[in-house]
Amino acid sequence: MEQHRQMGLAGTIAVVTGESIALGIFLTPAAMAKSLGSPALLAAVWCGMGLITMCGALCYSELAVRFPHSGGEYVYLREGYGGRVAFLYGWMSAAVLDPGLAAALAMGTAPYVFSLLGIYQQIRLWVPALILIGLAIINYVGTRLSRRAMATANLLKICVLFCLVAWAWISGHSTVSNILPLVHRRAGSDPIFAAVAGATVSAFFSFGGWWEAGKIAGEVRNPRRNLPLAFTLGVLLVTAVYLLVSFAFLSVVPVDRIVSNTAFVAQFGEALFGSIGGRVLSGCVVLSVLGGMMALTMAAPRVYYAMARDGSFFSVFGRLHTRFGTPANAVLLQTGLALIILCFGAFDRILSFIIFSAICFLALSAASLFRLKEPVRRWWYPTAPILFLLGCGVINLLILAHDPIPALLGLTAVLCGDPIRHFFFSPRQAAPATISETTLS
Repeated sequence: MEQHRQMGLAGTIAVVTGESIALGIFLTPAAMAKSLGSPALLAAVWCGMGLITMCGALCYSELAVRFPHSGGEYVYLREGYGGRVAFLYGWMSAAVLDPGLAAALAMGTAPYVFSLLGIYQQIRLWVPALILIGLAIINYVGTRLSRRAMATANLLKICVLFCLVAWAWISGHSTVSNILPLVHRRAGSDPIFAAVAGATVSAFFSFGGWWEAGKIAGEVRNPRRNLPLAFTLGVLLVTAVYLLVSFAFLSVVPVDRIVSNTAFVAQFGEALFGSIGGRVLSGCVVLSVLGGMMALTMAAPRVYYAMARDGSFFSVFGRLHTRFGTPANAVLLQTGLALIILCFGAFDRILSFIIFSAICFLALSAASLFRLKEPVRRWWYPTAPILFLLGCGVINLLILAHDPIPALLGLTAVLCGDPIRHFFFSPRQAAPATISETTLS
């Protein structure tokens, strides 16, 4: 049964921006600014990461146009390196990365839901689970419903963030003197190399998720036009939002007054809105994270669907719902694993294990452009993939220098997928799960 192409340009951009702009926008700017100690350095890190991300987005847009099928990196790695590497990515994505990230975001959102709604202590433990189940239901019953909900939440999120920036200046709470001098590093800043290294890794994590649009490429209308536009416009929008919001934060709460990244949300809210500031900012955080989780819950199951259609995963996850036309079983798998990780309470540790491996697969996907039978003829080629590969390499070296044990354990966990593949599934590559040419209009 074929998937229907229901996603337009706006919905695809919402996927690119949705997962990138989540909890990190309210936490990482404060920690980065305190460590760097200079607004100019903060802007340089955001712009540098925006450039690397744009290079990656250009690579992914070309891959998405060439292979406009559900699965994203799984499809690109399969075409570039064969079923073995693709399965290892799918194993990491299905077993650890996607459910772990969903559980972490749900748990990270819970305190802000408590602050916003004043929920009783007895039901607090159920809030993250209810968030995951609610999003699963939306994605189970239809792509159109989930697309509209996700696009609405993420559009509203962008509007709210821009309104926060505007209100900071209109209300008079924002002061240019708080960010001047731009270049001078404040007292108490970290050593320059450690500060830039830490801020670069934090910025990469904040941008993380822009590649999710490739996973739902099989449901995008006019993919040759909409996918490249969604990747590039989405990354530009994310970069602009991070720069504007970061400087709005610092113009209200100067660097030397930042206590911690978690306390910063309360500081900023109280400065802008007084006693109700905590609830107002909690509402902004909840909206921001829910938009990101909607994008993740929509995109992630498409990887398991593509794997199952290839014969590299259990066939039950390669079936579309007869009524709703969604990969319903794959949605249930992703949600079920996220709920299990939520029960164990180990999602933060699991995420630390897979970050290094996730970056490796991002780099491998971009490098598959060099292995295509038909060469790439774009103005940015080969500069963009080379810069992106260098950026990924530097970030992974920084991770290894900071804490190598979780990274190496995560890589080991990914490599364990190889014997699992040989034990449960035929090592031969099955016919790719494609969509008929009549749907590629």
